[in-house]
Amino acid sequence: MRDLIRQLPKMLRDWVTPNLAQHWESRQPLVWLLSLAAGALVAVVAIIFRELIGIFQFLWTGTTAETLSATLSALPWYWVFFGPVAGGLLVGLCLEYLLSSKRTHAVADVIEAKTTGNDRFDLKQTALSGTVTALSLGAGASGGREGPVVYLGAAFSSTIARRFDLPAWGKRTLLGCGVAAAVSASFNAPIAGVLFAHEVILGHYAMRAFVPIVIASVVSTILSRLWFGDIAAFAIPDYQITSFWEFPAFALLGVVCALVAVIFQFALIGTDYVARNINMPLILRPVAGGFLIGTIAILFPQVLGVGYEATDMALKSQLPLALLLGLLIAKTTATAITLASRFGGGVFSPSLYLGAMAGGAFGIIAASFFPDMASSEGLYAILGMGGVAAAVLGAPVSTTVMVFELTGGYALSIGLLLTVSISNGIAQAIHGHSFFHWQLEMRGLFVNEGPQQTLLRQRRVRDFMTPLDPEEQAPAPLDPEGNETFLKPSWTLEYALRTFDNGGHSTLPVVDESDETRIIGWAHLTHGLRYFNRALAEATAEEHHH
Repeated sequence: MRDLIRQLPKMLRDWVTPNLAQHWESRQPLVWLLSLAAGALVAVVAIIFRELIGIFQFLWTGTTAETLSATLSALPWYWVFFGPVAGGLLVGLCLEYLLSSKRTHAVADVIEAKTTGNDRFDLKQTALSGTVTALSLGAGASGGREGPVVYLGAAFSSTIARRFDLPAWGKRTLLGCGVAAAVSASFNAPIAGVLFAHEVILGHYAMRAFVPIVIASVVSTILSRLWFGDIAAFAIPDYQITSFWEFPAFALLGVVCALVAVIFQFALIGTDYVARNINMPLILRPVAGGFLIGTIAILFPQVLGVGYEATDMALKSQLPLALLLGLLIAKTTATAITLASRFGGGVFSPSLYLGAMAGGAFGIIAASFFPDMASSEGLYAILGMGGVAAAVLGAPVSTTVMVFELTGGYALSIGLLLTVSISNGIAQAIHGHSFFHWQLEMRGLFVNEGPQQTLLRQRRVRDFMTPLDPEEQAPAPLDPEGNETFLKPSWTLEYALRTFDNGGHSTLPVVDESDETRIIGWAHLTHGLRYFNRALAEATAEEHHH
């Protein structure tokens, strides 16, 4: 026993020392420290962005408050119409002359950066994109502020990661830190921010990513609450589920939410497709969109901007059935026009808005059939808000928690989980995509197919080819009339491996992009397979690293 006690310090040292050494060598302490800095920086950026929206809105309406429809109702109809049109002209000028990509950025661009490893954000263009989005929302464009803030957060946090030359996992983790901090600061929802970063951006819950992301989210939330106050985004009454007999109604509401989410996404897709096929100068696209949005706003001013006022009224059971249904259609149309006409904005807030309208209308109808059993339509609006948003964003876990934090309605957890799960399941069965993944597939990036397919399509021949030695004698040119097989540096790894397999080749020449007769290197099958296996192993190791 005495020997065991004497050996105990050495046993503990032998046990703990390797873990601490590995922890230090992987630079995790530095990532933790940088996550704190990222959370603080992103919180400041999110605050500036939100205040900028208010400034642009003030120039048009005379108020910075989010209770916009009450102000607009006191203004002449032509002034309500004028805001989105004039804002559209300014946005069009910015797109044409300031933004190199000719569009603003949001969540899909962050997922693309994480998936492809292209995390070099241009901070000047990022700031311009954020300013154009703030101008769009301040001028009344029907979009959300959270998606653009996520992009801003990811860009600034990734810049920090690059400055300190972090390993690949550290760069992706700092990217997640920026996303979590952005969601937390924008929604005052720290837990949802953490879960959203893991669920939607990183695609895993590895422990070494979890700790820094939590740090960033907490820091960002504290600074946001110091500026805006520690209040939930929506102040709602203390709703309670009236009867367990209502759960079939909650399940049916999940079906309704799925249909609303799918119709909303198809509206976004269809309107974007139509807009792309209209030959019109870029400057005039937001002007035309502003004209249509302004026309809708004359009848339904509640569709303008982020729309939290109307959402809050639905959650408090303050809107009649006819208006709920009218806003459901009007907001869907206005948001589809907003995004298709190149205004800046996201789909977070519109999804919550549509869910609240759909749930509120469902609650009123349910109460007319079962008045003794149905809870308030405000309760159904909360559940609808989660159901539609989860299906559109493809994030059922983080959306459920987000609704809890936005409303403080934790007593509704069982009903919300049922509605969200059914809505998400049916939407996936019908559509098979979240809105973000649809956007990426339009760019040729298929995230849903897993890491193998993504790596095959994103990695290029240039990543594993062997360039010619400058001192080596140049090989004979390829015969332009022959049927010789070759590769080009920009062709995908998927195409290269298929070409090796189809011809039984072990080595292929790599030719110049502009001159198919000039050989500039060689591609070896073994090198391609080794490169693919190493990249896949790194991706898998990150997902399972504790």
